[in-house]
Amino acid sequence: MGTYEEQRVARQRFDVADAAPVLLDAQGVVTSWTRDAQRLLAYAPGEVVGTRVAGLLSAEDAARVPELAERCRRDGGWAGLLTARRKDGRPVRVMVRVTSALEPGGPAQWLVLLSEMAEAPGWDMSRTVLEQMVAGSPVGIAIVDASLRFVWSNAALEEFGGGPARHRLGLRLADVQPGVNAEAVEEQMRGVLETGEPVVGYEHVDRLRSAPHRETAHMLSFTRLEDDRGRPMGVYYTVVDITDRHRARQRLALLDRAGEQIGRSLDIVRTAQELADVVVPAFADSVAVDLLEPVLRGAELPAGPLSTTDRVLLRRAGHQTVHDDVPETVVRVGDVAGYRAGSPPVLSLTTGRPWREPHLDPRAKEWATGGDPGGRAATFLELGLHSAMIVPVRARGVTLGITTFFRRHRQEPFDEDDLSLAEDLVSRAAVCVDNARRYTREREAALVLQRSLLPHRLPDQDAVEVAAEYRPADELTGLGGDWYDLVPLSGARVALVVGEVPGHGIDAAAAMGRLRTAVRTLAALDLPPEEVLAHLDDLVATAAREEGVGPDTAAADSTQAVGSGCLYVVYDPVDGQCTMAAAGHPAPAVVLPDGTVTFVDLPQGSALGAGGLPFESVELALAEGSTLALHTDGLLAQGRHGAADEGARDRLRRALERPEPSLAVRCRTVVDALVPARPNDDVALLMARTRLLGADQVADWDLPADPAVVADARKEATRQLTEWHLEELAFTTELVVSELVTNAIRHATLPIRLRLIKDRSLICEVFDGGATAPHLRHPRTTDEGGRGLLLVSQFTQRWGTRFVPDGKIIWAEQSLTDPPV
Repeated sequence: MGTYEEQRVARQRFDVADAAPVLLDAQGVVTSWTRDAQRLLAYAPGEVVGTRVAGLLSAEDAARVPELAERCRRDGGWAGLLTARRKDGRPVRVMVRVTSALEPGGPAQWLVLLSEMAEAPGWDMSRTVLEQMVAGSPVGIAIVDASLRFVWSNAALEEFGGGPARHRLGLRLADVQPGVNAEAVEEQMRGVLETGEPVVGYEHVDRLRSAPHRETAHMLSFTRLEDDRGRPMGVYYTVVDITDRHRARQRLALLDRAGEQIGRSLDIVRTAQELADVVVPAFADSVAVDLLEPVLRGAELPAGPLSTTDRVLLRRAGHQTVHDDVPETVVRVGDVAGYRAGSPPVLSLTTGRPWREPHLDPRAKEWATGGDPGGRAATFLELGLHSAMIVPVRARGVTLGITTFFRRHRQEPFDEDDLSLAEDLVSRAAVCVDNARRYTREREAALVLQRSLLPHRLPDQDAVEVAAEYRPADELTGLGGDWYDLVPLSGARVALVVGEVPGHGIDAAAAMGRLRTAVRTLAALDLPPEEVLAHLDDLVATAAREEGVGPDTAAADSTQAVGSGCLYVVYDPVDGQCTMAAAGHPAPAVVLPDGTVTFVDLPQGSALGAGGLPFESVELALAEGSTLALHTDGLLAQGRHGAADEGARDRLRRALERPEPSLAVRCRTVVDALVPARPNDDVALLMARTRLLGADQVADWDLPADPAVVADARKEATRQLTEWHLEELAFTTELVVSELVTNAIRHATLPIRLRLIKDRSLICEVFDGGATAPHLRHPRTTDEGGRGLLLVSQFTQRWGTRFVPDGKIIWAEQSLTDPPV
């Protein structure tokens, strides 16, 4: 390294203070030549000033001047090594720094600093230094002569096989590593020797002894070495191991090919065969795709675990192998593959987890026994199979079958990376298989539609505790249009609805959806049950007439819901009153708080759209804790002929009398007790246990028809809010009370009552004896009135009108959870 003083002197050669400055104009002409520059290159100022700087450089660097000038103009300067010519012709290696010397308002100039590099370490390195660099490099490096025989190599090359460097001398690549495809590598070397053009990034894939039974990949670069006269002496090359990158590229290519070739049709067997064709022979030597029988039929998979007492039977949907000389014991496409209980395929099928065995026991018998239970099973040795993987075919959380991968001639066993790739491939194919299965399942689509039209979650409310159970007749066939719903109404009341559309399939489900939507729309009008059914009957009949469908036509049970049944119940938790009406539907059962079961004597109206007498409703008072059981006729009509027998009500009574820990359990228990595993008809059961609002949740006042009472009404409402700790709602409530009571006094008749209800929201109701509903107005800025209901609509969560037998009720709700307006 030299003494400290020597190093200091060497570093100073790069300092600006020791550099020889030279000035150039914009065209590269020397305009100033200093004594330091004269000392460095021996030219007098008169010999240089006015000449181009290119004349002071070697021919090679002089040709670079235009390029360097452009870089200076673009970057504002440049620094690097150049070779200058002294006056005596001797070349001098100099470090050059070019910076702008432009003065404001003056011509463009460049300051050039020249520093001699002759004694600077690191630029003219010795052979010893260069050998240290290449010998210690982690990249494999070698030099071969013109005959392609090794003359030198570094230690890193030993990692790629072929032994120590001293054993390579004088030998060719094929002699050093016989297992390598040396011809391809030497062909690259010869091309470099002949043309002189270097080869960079040549990828060579082979099976080397340094990595037995495994494909390896290396990246090589070749450069020709020449003597002083330019004649080729040999080739210098480098080697880098890129096996991991190569394998990753292969996996990505295989996944891309799988994405292009798997799932090109909606045929299940063809999709399974496409999976097998993609992975053989690129990934495995033999592949079998076995699916459950219902999958091939496009059917829903059977409920419950698979029976594994003896054999599990699957259907071979896809198979591919490298060679056709597979023993006869291999199951062909379309045949049944029976797997022994406890075998890896059965375990993978039942658990949904993959299985891998790098080295199969050659004496073990192959798992598949074929369709004949007494058939002979070959050993893995007879089949020539030595490594295996099993990946379940799973899509959307359901196991549809299994895919088995074998290696027979390919010697390397399956590893964890192979298993991960196999899971990716099978998962893609599984989605395609499942899509094909769904495509062939039109009747299943009807069930999906029907389920989507049923409420996923009943609304939260405090009037009743509810539980519902829906049981389809068959998950593949016989789909009906049974449905249930709960609709919150004004005044803390709720509407309970159960209905049934005749017929099956998508048409019935679609009709049920339209009917349920119509009921919810009519419920929002706060009509009595008999009027809701009357409007619903008109809608069904009108739609049927427009489509030319009558009660007795073949399409009556199709898309128009003619003949549908509906039970509509309204329950009021303030006084426990329950009002209901039915259109061609069974009356509900009532379970009293003491457990006694009764059935409501409800007049039966005609089915919807069938025509008949007007609908009638009944009203009854329910004690708190009573349970209403609304059901479709399928709950009672589960006899041999699909009709309700004389003992159906007794069976329902006994089922409802059984005590259960919760309403949800009771609902499910009733259906389980009355409905077989495969019911004849759809069943819907909606159970609602009544609640009553406490006396401290309701406050009401009778008001005289005197405008002066409005102020008293506001005060009473404010006092009540204080008792309920709802002072933050006082301002809005005073506004609502003032507007609604004022309107009742001005435009309606006696009696007038004000009622406040504290439920999940604060409800303000004003009753009057009038029969005219108010209308929301949008007054002009010059109008002196007419803004009452507009303000109510803006300051409350919702508001509306409902009619009762002796008048009407204007109501408004404020949320107890949202911040007050």
